[in-house]
Amino acid sequence: MGFRAPRLNARLSAWNELAIGAGLILGLLTTAAAAGLAATMLVAFWAIHRYAGFFVFHRPDEGYEYVVTMAVVALAIAVVGPGELSVDAAIDLDWAGATGLWVYLAGLAAGVGQLLAFYRRPVGEAA
Repeated sequence: MGFRAPRLNARLSAWNELAIGAGLILGLLTTAAAAGLAATMLVAFWAIHRYAGFFVFHRPDEGYEYVVTMAVVALAIAVVGPGELSVDAAIDLDWAGATGLWVYLAGLAAGVGQLLAFYRRPVGEAA
């Protein structure tokens, strides 16, 4: 499953994470940024953290406690919205509530799409 394009995946992931951070800091397209964060956390969970158990201090890959917490925080941000001190509020962009939930779910779908496109089972993992 997936194709070999690790550099493309790494570049897309890096640019995605920069855009998510900027969006959340500025409050610009905040719900979409929260959805992107959820997608990133889904990919991180599936590709790395699920093997190590729950707690983040488990080594070598660290547990999934942190990525699940970030995904839940992203859900809260998507549903509640960015607040008054944001670019979204300044331009009267409100995707909070049910729309935020749908955008969040679309972000999770994008994460699944990234996994389908790029994820390759590690050598030695059971089929």
